[in-house]
Amino acid sequence: MNAVLRTQLAGVARRPSRMLLTGLAILVASFVVYATVLAQQITVRSVLNGLSGTPEAVGLVVGNGEVDGDMLTAISALPGVAEAAGRVQIGSQVGGRYLNVSADPGRGPLSLVALASGRYPSAAGEIAITPRTAQLTGFAVGTSADLDPGTGTKVPVTVVGLVTARDDFGYDAYAPWTTVSALGAGERLNQIDVRLDPGADPDAVRSRIDALVAAAPADGRPEVATGADVRLAEARAASADVNSVFAVVGMFVAIAVAAAGLIAASTFRIVFAQRMRQLALLRAVGAGRGSTFRALATEGALTGLLTGLTGVLAALAVGHALPPLLRAAGFTVASPGFPVFRGIGTVLLAVVLTVVAVLAPAVSASRVAPLEALRSASTTGARTGIGVLRWIAGLLPLAGAVAVAAYVVANLPGADTENYEVMPMLLAVVLSGTLAFIALIALGPVLVRPVLALAGWPLRRLGPVGRLAVGGVGGSARRAAAVSVVVALGVTLVAGVLVGQASMRVLMERETAASAPADFDLTGGDGVTLPDGFAERAARSGELTRVTPYRRVSSVTVGDVDAPVTDVDTTALPRFADLDYHAGSASGLGSGKVVVARFVADLAGLTVGDTATVRGAKGPVPLVVIGVLSDMGPLHSGLLVTPEDLTRLGAPAAYSGILADAAHDGAEGRTEALRALRAVPAGDTAYSVDILADQRDQIESGLRMVLAVALGLIGLTVLIAVVGVGATTALSVVERARESGLLRAIGMSRGALRTMLTTESALYGVIGAVLGLALGVPYAWLALQAVGLNAPLALPGWQLAAAFVALVVLTALAGVFPARRAARVSPVSALGTE
Repeated sequence: MNAVLRTQLAGVARRPSRMLLTGLAILVASFVVYATVLAQQITVRSVLNGLSGTPEAVGLVVGNGEVDGDMLTAISALPGVAEAAGRVQIGSQVGGRYLNVSADPGRGPLSLVALASGRYPSAAGEIAITPRTAQLTGFAVGTSADLDPGTGTKVPVTVVGLVTARDDFGYDAYAPWTTVSALGAGERLNQIDVRLDPGADPDAVRSRIDALVAAAPADGRPEVATGADVRLAEARAASADVNSVFAVVGMFVAIAVAAAGLIAASTFRIVFAQRMRQLALLRAVGAGRGSTFRALATEGALTGLLTGLTGVLAALAVGHALPPLLRAAGFTVASPGFPVFRGIGTVLLAVVLTVVAVLAPAVSASRVAPLEALRSASTTGARTGIGVLRWIAGLLPLAGAVAVAAYVVANLPGADTENYEVMPMLLAVVLSGTLAFIALIALGPVLVRPVLALAGWPLRRLGPVGRLAVGGVGGSARRAAAVSVVVALGVTLVAGVLVGQASMRVLMERETAASAPADFDLTGGDGVTLPDGFAERAARSGELTRVTPYRRVSSVTVGDVDAPVTDVDTTALPRFADLDYHAGSASGLGSGKVVVARFVADLAGLTVGDTATVRGAKGPVPLVVIGVLSDMGPLHSGLLVTPEDLTRLGAPAAYSGILADAAHDGAEGRTEALRALRAVPAGDTAYSVDILADQRDQIESGLRMVLAVALGLIGLTVLIAVVGVGATTALSVVERARESGLLRAIGMSRGALRTMLTTESALYGVIGAVLGLALGVPYAWLALQAVGLNAPLALPGWQLAAAFVALVVLTALAGVFPARRAARVSPVSALGTE
């Protein structure tokens, strides 16, 4: 071990806190990486344990071929077979709603359902439904209805029980195989689940079944598999979605790791600048540049090894402590294993990351001449400019970012664009954003100055403390840029997600204004009209408001285009105000006028002011186009006309449906309104109520979930950025100990010194947030346009302001503890610090 390395390691041993601060971002990144590995393992194991659709009692499965009732009977009679269950599903319609009827024995080890109330079907025409299905259809035990299995003949069925199942989508019913067969499935089966007798030889039973199916035609011969293999395949198929989710998580973790590398490089540069005098003495007594560089690089590798190992062990402890706590709270969560090789890989990643981060600071430190390095350490880090090479390294990627963004803008999809490829354009947006961020890293010290001048203007007017804080940040623009760039990365991602979510919410509101303009829709299915008096009964209910009957014809012709048409009153429901128009509007809708959907206008070649010849059951009707919607028309229609014109087109006088809103807010108000509207048909199951409010709630819930997940993942980068601010402030306190002592000696109070250093930390957040917003908002708009969803740019001002303030507060808090530590040091001790 050379003398330089021994000296450096001895210094680290004397001040281990400095190593901790230098590698703190790497420690956090290592924790995040290995915690993600354990989280994926926990999730996949939980999925494998609980998401197989084949019961544990199934020993053999016959499927993937032509399976029928005769084969089911023959397998049931084989020696060693305790029970065989046929699986088949059939889709049907009940009162205009889809209903999926599945075959299940209903009891015993092969059953996929459990009886909740009533009894399980045992006779023809009996079904059991899930609780969610009962809620959406309004059916209860004892309800009878006509089921249309698509055979042209309706079959009367009676609900005799409620059952719970693994999945409850709201359109699920169950019955024995014989009942499902009679509904229209015939003798066909999807598969046969076989339970073996206790003590039976699985191989012998499988051989008997193989011999049985060998008689089937070769092109439709079914396969025989073990239940364990089928369960594993089902669980792996389910876990594939989990792996896809964690692939996305991995992308955000990679961004956080890159941010940790930037922070580590900045902190190494600060630490090496503080030790310039020591390095100069070593150079003066004969240490070469190469030995100095190797010693500093070795120190970086050691820092990565220790912090990476600490992060992995911490993640392992949390990963094994959390599942038992969740299970105690009632959640079914599996425990992770001990993925040793991935742990070693995470530690190696930390070592590589720190070595890469330390290279540039180590090269700079080893190249400093002894006489220059013997100067005060504080002057070394105070350079604010950048050299020619750095200008070139910043301007070239900036030019590339602008060029790629211009290419994306020039090739954005238009209204009539066909065969548009989304993925290449999104990748181009990502490439442009990456180049822009690289330019920001290189040009950061230059960009810090104007931002600091603007943000520091009010601080300078608050007195000496404010001026000193601004001067402290501005005096080391390179350091401020290195830290602020990582904050900017987090803010860029946050701003992009917030703008994207707000824009998608506006788009969803426009689309649901057409598809779900009210809370409820009472209909009788395609072509079925409502009897007289339904609308009046609904209007008399005190639980319903804005009761709006409408008529709808499933198809009329405009030129060569077939489209549905409706006469719903768009002024009766407030959500219709969110309809988006490509041209014109519906405000002047009257007799002889029409509003058309975008697809009708494009295919028929219509614009506002044209006369469209609409052909219905009573012949052609000329209508003037006064508006073209950006998407579909109300209630998935292609044309919107007045009731008079719809009658001229041949529509019957009876209403097709009734839209209504709940008169009272909240879940209870919606429940009472649903009960009132379901009472209108007086128990006639030919009519059903669609809960349109659920569609809006599901969309809103989905948007909130995506926002929460995205912000949580981006929070990894923000966390590392805040850690970097805290580490930088702490190292800056050590570096500027003499300065702090001098300020205290000339009269600055401890509180003022704390305020100054905390304000400096906050300024790192301000600079990063401004730069992040400047990048995040434009690239969010570009990404939205590249996707081709026709989503408008929506700026969530309050959310962006809250994100800005939150980042500034977090970075300020990161500097509180270093500032308190600096304020506790006496002026005499600080002035004596080298």
